[in-house]
Formats: sequence, C-alpha cells, structure tokens
Amino acid sequence: MQPMTSHQKTRLNVQISSELKNRLVQISKSQGKKVSMLVRESIEEKLNRIEKKKFEEGMKRAYLDLAQENKEIVNDFKFVDAENL
Repeated sequence: MQPMTSHQKTRLNVQISSELKNRLVQISKSQGKKVSMLVRESIEEKLNRIEKKKFEEGMKRAYLDLAQENKEIVNDFKFVDAENL
C-alpha cells in the first residue's frame, strides 16, 4: 500500500441539486475549467476561510486572556510605585 501524499487524489461522491449543478457547469465553462477543478478550488477556499476564522478566534481569546493577566499583574503592583515616593 502506498503512503498518501498531498498530490494523490481520491474520489468523493456528493449529491447536489440540479440547479447547483447547472450553475457549476455554467461557471466552469465561463472560466475554462472542469467542474471537478472548480469544486476542488471551492472546497479548498471554504476550508481555508474556516481555518482562518478559527485561528483568528483563537488569537483573539489568547489576546484577551493575556490582557486580563496583564491587568491582574498591574493590579498586584499598583501600590509598589507609591512606596518609592
């Protein structure tokens, strides 16, 4: 059995409405691409958007957690500066 590489392709059967299929065919013809290529690109685009949004949400949570931690540290040392006056 061969190891899976990023260039190996696998078949995926998906059921879509005939209206959606017609739209895909029209757009693929206008762009000079096969329907399967357009579908792959669309899936990849959608997955990238989802992953980016998930990453941004994680970064936002981390930033807010760090901001809260910074507030607590500042609060812990608020009287230390007054001692040096």
